Amino acid sequence: MVDMDCESSPDLSWDNHVDRSILLPFDRLQRWIHCICLVTFDIELGQAIEKVYPPHIKLTEKEKTTICYVSFPDSNSGCMGDTQFHFRTRFSLKKLSSCVYSDYNDECLSPLQADPSYSYGFVYFRQVKDRSARRGYFQKSLVLLTALPFVNLFSYIVSVIAPSYFDSNENVLMTACKDIDQWPAPTPGSKLNLRLLGFYFQIHIPHRNDDFNSSPTSESSRFLPSPTNLSMINGIQPSFIIPSIYDFNIFRCFLPILSHIQLLWELVLTCEPIIVMGPTPDISCEMVQSLVSIIWPLKYSSDFRPFFTIHDSEFKEYTKKCQSPPPVILGVTNPFFAKTLQHWPHIVRITPSKTSEAKILKGKNIKTLECKPGLYTRYKPFLVKDRGILKKLFKGVELRRPHEVQSALMRRYFKDLTHSFVIPLERYLASLMPLQRDISPFKAPPVIPPFNPDDFLKTLETSGPHLTTGIKGDWPGLYRKFFRSPNFSAWYESRTQEVGQKLKAIHIETISNADLVKGIKDKAEIEVVDLILTMKDKLKTVDNEKLPVNKECIGKIQSQLNDIINSLPQDLHDILRK
Repeated sequence: MVDMDCESSPDLSWDNHVDRSILLPFDRLQRWIHCICLVTFDIELGQAIEKVYPPHIKLTEKEKTTICYVSFPDSNSGCMGDTQFHFRTRFSLKKLSSCVYSDYNDECLSPLQADPSYSYGFVYFRQVKDRSARRGYFQKSLVLLTALPFVNLFSYIVSVIAPSYFDSNENVLMTACKDIDQWPAPTPGSKLNLRLLGFYFQIHIPHRNDDFNSSPTSESSRFLPSPTNLSMINGIQPSFIIPSIYDFNIFRCFLPILSHIQLLWELVLTCEPIIVMGPTPDISCEMVQSLVSIIWPLKYSSDFRPFFTIHDSEFKEYTKKCQSPPPVILGVTNPFFAKTLQHWPHIVRITPSKTSEAKILKGKNIKTLECKPGLYTRYKPFLVKDRGILKKLFKGVELRRPHEVQSALMRRYFKDLTHSFVIPLERYLASLMPLQRDISPFKAPPVIPPFNPDDFLKTLETSGPHLTTGIKGDWPGLYRKFFRSPNFSAWYESRTQEVGQKLKAIHIETISNADLVKGIKDKAEIEVVDLILTMKDKLKTVDNEKLPVNKECIGKIQSQLNDIINSLPQDLHDILRK
């Protein structure tokens, strides 16, 4: 892995004015992917990394071992032909990601932020008969590593690169790396045209302001669509338009357990431990990814593994029977897990079924060795089942409504449900904000009081989700459970940070509108100097924390700062100027 320190590495920021002459080959590649690996199966050594592109990228032995094990299907299904899936694992990309993705994370939607503690691997596995091989089979995987959670986009990308490599030669991989190195930066709010091996992909990366105004639309399959309704970008005709960079067809995923989508929403919202057992990696990983997306626009803030194997470094940690399962979602295919994880409270068994008649299977002993699809749980939902959405979806099944339409319907339902759940929290947080008249230019910016669950719950009767969703049930109980989950902790930390920045910005605006020169007439000299230093720190804070303060306010403060310094004795005047 490239050992790049934030202070010593080339400037990889995504500002359009960066001097490109100081960038080395493949420096820009890191904005999108870390590397591409070729993993082969050796009859004597087992799985082994054959090559890494670009060649200068170095992986640790632990990383190599992890990639080797999770880049091959771990099931009894055989997986003959080509199989696509993806995994998520802990990689030490902190140094690189904290530098490269800082600006991106500030502007993108929270579910799409790059987490420097984790990496995604997008796998294209090919297994075909080969008489020249000792085992009689050609078995190789192409793996694309990245910190960006663009699961749909990179599934497309791998589906273009891998067949070209398998059917051609190794030059394809270096050409692909060179093409990606020339891509524009992944800028939220922008529509981008990405060239790859002669194709053009047109994508849009949502901006953080799109949180409640737009929802993800997974109207495409995992494979390349026919080029239709193509538009021009900068005079270039794209080959493919990707409607969503991060979603799968969730209707197809949830079809076998369609009756229980609202219960699943509760489980994901409160970070309950869930095992997804699928016959193949592609089915299990799509289900896990669909699960974490149903609480949009909230970010699922606990751990999740779209494809988890017994060789994973967290295997022992996550499968201990002597303690309660951790709040994670695991996608597995190995039948071994059916016996090992019987103690888990929630198990989703998925088969390639085209029906949606699976029932919730309950009992003292949850036996998952059966092949029946369904949700195995003893969970008692807080909310009454919303039969309106189920009626619409089942009616669509009867009418053979296209999956794209069914998925859009489900997306809208989940988004509205989560929106209704979050709005009371946002409203309560807003009530904690101090009044602007109480913010003084001569005092430190105020801090909002801590979140009080009991005070919040008192507001539900007059402004709870039941008023907007029409769904009855124990909403207070659901909120109490949510308060104990990582999802609430992450949401609260993010929102209080945003509120804190807003208060700092309001405080700076208050300073700019105050007559500070008049206010220091009765102040001691040391107090005036302290005020000057404080104002200088405020101006630095605007830049360092990217506070939402307009240039007019900054200009006013600079002007007042100059007037105050000019009012001091000459000796202090010269020192403070420096």
